[in-house]
Amino acid sequence: MSTRTLFLLLVAALLALFTIFNWQAFTTPTTLWLLFARVQAPLGMVMLGITALLTVLFLLYVAYMQTTAILEARRYARELQAQRQIADAAEASRIAELRSVLEAGVRSLDERITQAQNATQSALGQLTIELRTAIEQSGTVLSAYIGEMEDRLERQFTAARPAPTPAP
Repeated sequence: MSTRTLFLLLVAALLALFTIFNWQAFTTPTTLWLLFARVQAPLGMVMLGITALLTVLFLLYVAYMQTTAILEARRYARELQAQRQIADAAEASRIAELRSVLEAGVRSLDERITQAQNATQSALGQLTIELRTAIEQSGTVLSAYIGEMEDRLERQFTAARPAPTPAP
């Protein structure tokens, strides 16, 4: 039990003891003025009744406040759950959207890589063809130079050699 509850129980027990010990005084009749009439009644019993009535009204008020607080807490819990579900759904949609954006980006990168590979292979093929052509042309030019050099050497060799004399 909480200290508040213990305190209230102690006060109620003290009030009960006070009433029991002073029961004679509580039940002694007295003239009471009620604003519109005078009545003969025991003042202690009237005060005890008023105290009991106020206690019951207070307990009813406390019960009403607790019931209201519990209902409000439940309503807040339902609203919180609804907001949590909305937030979860929004997060799931953002994750799905992010996934689709990432997949689109990956597909785009794959396409670019494929295009770059194709362009590279095409350029490499073209360079190979051009290189072979250049090598063949170099070979042809080199053969022509070698042939020209042979011709020059033969001419120089023939010019440097004495002409054979005819045999008698």
